[in-house]
Amino acid sequence: MAKLASNSRAGKSKQSELKELRQTGKVPAVVYGFETENTSLSVDENEFIRVIREVGRNGVIDLEIAEGVTQVMVSDYQFDALKNQITHIDFIAINMQTEVTVEVQIELTGEAPGQKEGGILEQPLFEVSVTAKPADIPETIEVDISELNIGDAIHVEDIRSKGNFVIENEDADALVIVSAPTEEPEEDENAEEQSVEVEATAQKNDAADNE
Repeated sequence: MAKLASNSRAGKSKQSELKELRQTGKVPAVVYGFETENTSLSVDENEFIRVIREVGRNGVIDLEIAEGVTQVMVSDYQFDALKNQITHIDFIAINMQTEVTVEVQIELTGEAPGQKEGGILEQPLFEVSVTAKPADIPETIEVDISELNIGDAIHVEDIRSKGNFVIENEDADALVIVSAPTEEPEEDENAEEQSVEVEATAQKNDAADNE
């Protein structure tokens, strides 16, 4: 687990105070949850990004607060795309022995033979809901597509034994499919020739009427 330092702050800061805080590279945050009072704090944005890259979106973080170190996960965060800046973070304190449910990304590995043959690779689900103890939550779930031919698919039931966690999605939910290519209808050359002849005849008739 990675450590992340924090500083306490007033619970109801003014917008001007929050703006000033962000201008110094800090992010307003709050922590709540297991044996933890709702506490307002701030963390360094660059340090937060470093920690998330290290442990992953669903990783456990040792958050250093005034009362000591609390094990947390990121419950939610807000991002300002225009300013390219994280504007707020919600940390949830956790019990390492209690299961939680989170969304885990599906990562496709390999190359599908069916795709090389012209098939269309479709991924209906990019994430699945996973329930596990915090230490058992995977950063991603890898799905090998190297044996998928045209018409083949991989469903949730095919990956249930991948780790010490429970996938909450239905067995029949498709993760990846290789569909047959869509055939474009061939143009009817005879119909095209007939259309040209009809158009030419119409033009002749128009010319005759104008004489």
